[in-house]
Amino acid sequence: MLKNNEYFSGKVKSIGFDSDSTGAASVGVMEAGEYTFGTAKPEEMTVVSGSLTVLLPGSPDWQRFTPGETFYVPANSEFNLQVAETSSYLCKYLSK
Repeated sequence: MLKNNEYFSGKVKSIGFDSDSTGAASVGVMEAGEYTFGTAKPEEMTVVSGSLTVLLPGSPDWQRFTPGETFYVPANSEFNLQVAETSSYLCKYLSK
């Protein structure tokens, strides 16, 4: 079953899904802007198009990720994103 999600007044939209090969995941698009997200489970984020500049928990430095690159966010934390252009991503919700 697909689940539509919308955040930040519609500037971030995603479709959540479960599959045998991926598990719980979502694919989404972010408009240009700055965002802070919280996590319940650990997340694996892969940039599909555009780029995401990310400040990960415990890191003093922002890191830029481009298509095909992946970063990991620990459970029960927050991370900050700077999005310079409309960008898309795949987020996998990990069990550990």
